[in-house]
Amino acid sequence: MTMFEERYSRQAIFPGIGPTGQEKLAHSRVAILGVGALGSVIANNLARAGVGYLQLIDRDFVELSNLQRQCIFTESDVQAGLPKAIAAARYLQSVNSGIELEPVISDLNAGNVELLLSGVDLVVDGTDNFETRFILNDACVKHAIPWIHGAVLGSYGLTMNIIPGKTPCYRCLMPNIPETPGETCSSAGVLNMITGIIACYQSAEAVKILLDSPAIRTEALFIDVWTHSMQGRTLPVNAECPTCVRHEYSYLTARQATYTTALCGQNAVQVVPGTAKQINFADLAERLQPLGRLEYNRFTLRFAAGEVEMTLFTDGRAIIKNIDNENKAKALYAEYFGL
Repeated sequence: MTMFEERYSRQAIFPGIGPTGQEKLAHSRVAILGVGALGSVIANNLARAGVGYLQLIDRDFVELSNLQRQCIFTESDVQAGLPKAIAAARYLQSVNSGIELEPVISDLNAGNVELLLSGVDLVVDGTDNFETRFILNDACVKHAIPWIHGAVLGSYGLTMNIIPGKTPCYRCLMPNIPETPGETCSSAGVLNMITGIIACYQSAEAVKILLDSPAIRTEALFIDVWTHSMQGRTLPVNAECPTCVRHEYSYLTARQATYTTALCGQNAVQVVPGTAKQINFADLAERLQPLGRLEYNRFTLRFAAGEVEMTLFTDGRAIIKNIDNENKAKALYAEYFGL
């Protein structure tokens, strides 16, 4: 028995996979968008299942509040200020050195989504905001890439498979971004049990889609772990859907100017420059040192001025904490980083 056969022996004898399916998983390419509460479980499951290539896309860094539900991170990752994509890749490589892991420290947006997802067989959604999902949906439908939606809040979660040409798309479920903000994990809380359950369903569907299994779920699945309810719903295609019916892909219109995004439930704003930049942290740290507290590593520079905390990434993107005004965040970005 080879090392490959031994590693996956318990999985390969399952009739739904078999040795042929295991080989197919080894040659499959999956992008995981967001390596947080859902994505960390999904990445762990798929790495251990032997998916040959995992692209780990995440714009954030590991914080103490993540450890309650994000299973592949540790206190040492928090202390080091590691980006989630890097910390996840390091952990998963120690679990399975036989697969390829590509960490991507980036905000997925209209300007980079098509390039990032080129060449993958499947995308699994671990993100936490509507706009990113609308961008993802447009790109996946346009390029016929299946993706698996997942969302959680409190004790409740949902997941659905979106297979272009075969199922309704995300805009059939959610025609437009809600005009008024709803509850977030910070305001309503979230149980790690529901994130694990939804992520495991997403992981199972990922394996089935990669293997083209007849067992692929066609219904949207809604679960409340606290009230022990589970419901599957067959959703219709929206005959007027701008994405999967009219093929308009309006969310793929790339932004050129610097823009800001309030981060879900974090009292933080992300500032993204119109064009990616390469930042020399040593030079910038020398200039900022007299103005506040700072530390940096290969991946991020963290700077605090008063109660405002800023984390700058090597591409010029920044997350500014303890602020809820996007215009002020943009002004602080220009004042301190001048990029």
